[in-house]
Amino acid sequence: MTLQQVKQRFGIIGNAPMLNRALEVAIQVAPTDISVLVTGESGTGKEIIPQVIHNLSARKHKEYIAVNCGAIPEGTIDSELFGHEKGSFTGAAGNRQGYFEVADGGTIFLDEVAELPMQTQVRLLRVLETGEFLRVGSSKVLKTNVRVVAATNENMQNAIASGKFREDLYYRLSTVPVSLPPLRERGEDIHLLFRKFASDFADKYRMPTIRLTSDAVAMVNHYAWPGNIRQLKNVVEQISVIETERELDTRTLQQYLPSIQPKSNMPAQRESEESISERELMYKFLFDMKKDLTELKKLVVEIINKGGNFTVSGDQAELINRLYADVETAPYETAKLIAPAVVEKPVVQEVPYGHHHAEEEDEAFEVHEVVEESLSLEDQEKDLIRKALEKHRGKRKYAAQELGISERTLYRKIKEYNLGE
Repeated sequence: MTLQQVKQRFGIIGNAPMLNRALEVAIQVAPTDISVLVTGESGTGKEIIPQVIHNLSARKHKEYIAVNCGAIPEGTIDSELFGHEKGSFTGAAGNRQGYFEVADGGTIFLDEVAELPMQTQVRLLRVLETGEFLRVGSSKVLKTNVRVVAATNENMQNAIASGKFREDLYYRLSTVPVSLPPLRERGEDIHLLFRKFASDFADKYRMPTIRLTSDAVAMVNHYAWPGNIRQLKNVVEQISVIETERELDTRTLQQYLPSIQPKSNMPAQRESEESISERELMYKFLFDMKKDLTELKKLVVEIINKGGNFTVSGDQAELINRLYADVETAPYETAKLIAPAVVEKPVVQEVPYGHHHAEEEDEAFEVHEVVEESLSLEDQEKDLIRKALEKHRGKRKYAAQELGISERTLYRKIKEYNLGE
């Protein structure tokens, strides 16, 4: 079955590259019995992946059971999953089959798997490894042939590090990992989903379909959507029921989007706070570099004005040594051009500097000015992006990870600087 056919069959809207990749992996592993772990923020639609996997597998005619691990009390979850014997605990009036017994030959979807208690994790690990389990209160070993697909919105590495989740179970569950992107990184899919939900609710409530002005479309696309698809659907339903006007402008729309700026401020707020913080992290070392160069320039001016031997203070020596520490950085190369004697040695106590003619001073400052101009933030950012893309052979996902920014931000920067192939 092709990707487009899968989207039509399961009602999946969108063409974002990360969404397509997740679906392609699900289609590819469906015929196997490999365990799959679906990750992604809350509200991204993780529950659709196990449905795709089950319905495209040889198990499609057997049971499919979805279990929300976070919604079952800790005291009863073992009984729910593995069953219990009569009298095994208060209220156990008879024998009961658990989900792993009922779904024999089928698929179990364990949603919010990180919420499982530790003792349940031990039982689950045994099922995954041997297909064996015990009912609560029984010593008889039962066998089952169940495929497990799990999902979580938690950072599993953090859960493992904090002792909340077993590392061996994590590796058993995540034989094939599938990651769903947050809505804010799905670009034009946001408006497509808005229109789909608007049409659905118009049919449900028997009223005309709501639509957006061009400015409102831009607002929807630039909003962060912390609740992802679930939040978008909720907003569309609210608007469909409450608003009498069927065409929405930004003033109306912003009433349903928490913490969004009015339309008049949108040009200045086009980048989200997250994107700005990402860029600040990338620029930090550039600002530090420029600050060091400014301090070095002042130091060289002092040396020249002294006209002879010049004793460097502790702070100044530390500055020179810091610049000297990385011989491949621009500050050190600049320092060598301006005052080679100053950076002659890694540890500086006293810096002799001879008499300088006016021509030499002018030349030194001319070199400094040229280097300063080459250190513009735009040029440095462009160079960083180019190097990251070259290092990862044009793979933008990995380049974005190395730069510490989102893929969406990287795409925008590539277009802005004309760095595309």
